[in-house]
Amino acid sequence: MSDLRDILERHVSSGSLPGAVGLVARGDRVEVEAVGSADVEGTAPMVRDSIFRIASMTKPVTAVAAMTLVEERLLALEDEIAPWLPELASPLVARTPASPLDDVVPADRPITVFDLLTSRAGYGFPSDFSLPAVAPLVGELKQGPPQPQQTAAPDAWLKMLSGIPLLYQPGEAYLYNTCSDILGVLIARVSGQSLPEFMAERIFEPLGMADTGFCVPAADLGRFTSFYREGEGGLERADAPHGQWSSLPAFPSGAGGLVSTADDWFAFGRMLLAEGAIDGDRGRLLSAKSVRKMTTDWLTPAQRAAGELFLEGQGWGFGGSVDVTTRDPWNVPGRYGWIGGTGTAGHVTPSTGAVSVLLTQRAMNSPAAPAVMRDFWTYAADA
Repeated sequence: MSDLRDILERHVSSGSLPGAVGLVARGDRVEVEAVGSADVEGTAPMVRDSIFRIASMTKPVTAVAAMTLVEERLLALEDEIAPWLPELASPLVARTPASPLDDVVPADRPITVFDLLTSRAGYGFPSDFSLPAVAPLVGELKQGPPQPQQTAAPDAWLKMLSGIPLLYQPGEAYLYNTCSDILGVLIARVSGQSLPEFMAERIFEPLGMADTGFCVPAADLGRFTSFYREGEGGLERADAPHGQWSSLPAFPSGAGGLVSTADDWFAFGRMLLAEGAIDGDRGRLLSAKSVRKMTTDWLTPAQRAAGELFLEGQGWGFGGSVDVTTRDPWNVPGRYGWIGGTGTAGHVTPSTGAVSVLLTQRAMNSPAAPAVMRDFWTYAADA
């Protein structure tokens, strides 16, 4: 069986990736490998504490932030979001998903916190991107690949969202991405802090996630990797270390805005495995009950099937997928986590006590996981 370094080096040496950092942990055994370079020019080697744009690996972190407010009883899962997000108090819904933007009906019921956490509020990406209500999500709201310096500030963003109809009635369907961004705005309004301030105080500092945030400080840009997309002539740089994440954005995206390192997300994963306990004798971030709710699949079979483009047979908890089948070697029932469109992945498997983190700098070409992730997951499942 190939070891972790062999797997990562195979994908780097093929030219498909400039570099990668992989971490696989089970109990006290932690295996970490950093291979390749931080950019295609090879100006700096990849190192264990290289910083990456983790994209949608942000979603589980945002869900944890929301659950801290639930535990403080500032929110409840069944609460309507309208008192804090009045812009979404009376949403309109497309008469059918394929209806024009002006063919709408009133929502059957208000949107709740639970709807946002399970990505079933009616906003987001379906499997069919040609539906009329999808275009403004991409164009006006900058949903999709993270664009931190191009997205409007939260109040203006939410006002634009209020003018876009829901694709489905609240609670009816799983739709990808947008609910986590709405959740980030909700957290800020309920807490009275910006999302970066709240996450730093309530999650990153207690867990020792010193390199995680919505931008990279100037002193750390030397460890920040470049980000690439596939072009006609090979990999093309989409963002450099001094680019969109070098300053705090107007809209801190709860769906995909964070940067982090393998060890930082490992600390987050350990907390989930410990059912909310912080490593050592430093108390708890969440209760075990809250973590179990996060890592439970809340989708119906029909909702999972409709979300197949993104879920590939998995279920969905709060802010992350929950494996419910064993159709692939790496698919272990109960495994929780998510992937990022920037080529990243982080999961925990409670049944085996495993945490796996893969960080690369190449954008995914589709919602389906690329070969390097599948090879990594197969190794992690057997480690």
